[in-house]
Amino acid sequence: MGEITLVRHGQANSAATNEADYDRLTELGHQQAAWLGDWINAHDGPFDSVYSGSLRRQRETVAGMGFTDVEVDERLNEITYYDLTAEMDATGLAPPREGPDDFAVHFPATLTAWRDGVIKGNESFVQFSDRVQAVINEAAQPGKRILCVTSGGIIARAVAHILHLDIPQMAQIALPILNTSVHRIHVTPQGPILGAFNSAPHLDHSDRLAARTHY
Repeated sequence: MGEITLVRHGQANSAATNEADYDRLTELGHQQAAWLGDWINAHDGPFDSVYSGSLRRQRETVAGMGFTDVEVDERLNEITYYDLTAEMDATGLAPPREGPDDFAVHFPATLTAWRDGVIKGNESFVQFSDRVQAVINEAAQPGKRILCVTSGGIIARAVAHILHLDIPQMAQIALPILNTSVHRIHVTPQGPILGAFNSAPHLDHSDRLAARTHY
């Protein structure tokens, strides 16, 4: 049996109002990545291959975890949520998003509008779904352990595909995903099985509770 381990990047600049400004780790984000790397070294087995998206926050996370032999794959990049938000605001279909706390309402509405073609983004929802499924399919190698450092939207889409979830449920999957959380997919002859979701053992310390961040 093979295994795919998906890791979300560390805390990024959630005070940003555009994609470029968001795409860098905070000081805490760097620390989260280092803690996760330490935990993996102490408790997990070696990986046959390590992949990362090309976004800065993803590359900083995998480097902070201590990995140097990393293959960059843009299919692991997050959706351009700030761009989709700007389009969504222009439609007037949802209240304008003013901060991270609006995510719970704005995200499912934005995903639905994107899927239905009301907003376009830099790729269609179908293209997004197809690239996520393609990279997961390629990582699903029998007998191999593959690590992919990516983002919450990619993880939510991968989980939604395995569990056959629609947009509202995919949004619910995305909302609680922690920075530097660990998600595991078991590769079996019968197909992929979700083995773990949103675990953060490196943050399970009384003095790290405040380091458990969603944004």
